[in-house]
Amino acid sequence: MVDQQRSKIMSSIKAVSKLESLVTQELWKKGLRFRRNVRGMVGTPDIAIKKYKVVIFIDSCFWHFCPIHGKMPKSNIDFWKKKLERNQERDKEHTQFYLQKGWHILRIWEHEIRQDFDKTIEKIATFIEDAKSVEAI
Repeated sequence: MVDQQRSKIMSSIKAVSKLESLVTQELWKKGLRFRRNVRGMVGTPDIAIKKYKVVIFIDSCFWHFCPIHGKMPKSNIDFWKKKLERNQERDKEHTQFYLQKGWHILRIWEHEIRQDFDKTIEKIATFIEDAKSVEAI
């Protein structure tokens, strides 16, 4: 791949993916209220409800190196290996941070959303409702 092509591809990557937008729109329709991409929180969760100590991360199969679909790029292998391994380490650190603070954390893989959108939405909605009931006690 030519450097110009790679540059164009990399510049098209956005902070909020289309899948994230579809998920949050559907959750909003279900009456669930939350904040998106909360920069002041560790790891910038894709969805956060501070009142109920809920954080949800929607992890891309590429950037978070999904064990099923994560593929190592064929060029600049050393760079990508370090980058993707560090992303995985950071995910674990963020998960541990929230668990130690007593938060409810859910990680959803991109492929889960693509394979069964409705089931994944229900999984997230149930997770939020369960966390609400625990925090209400």
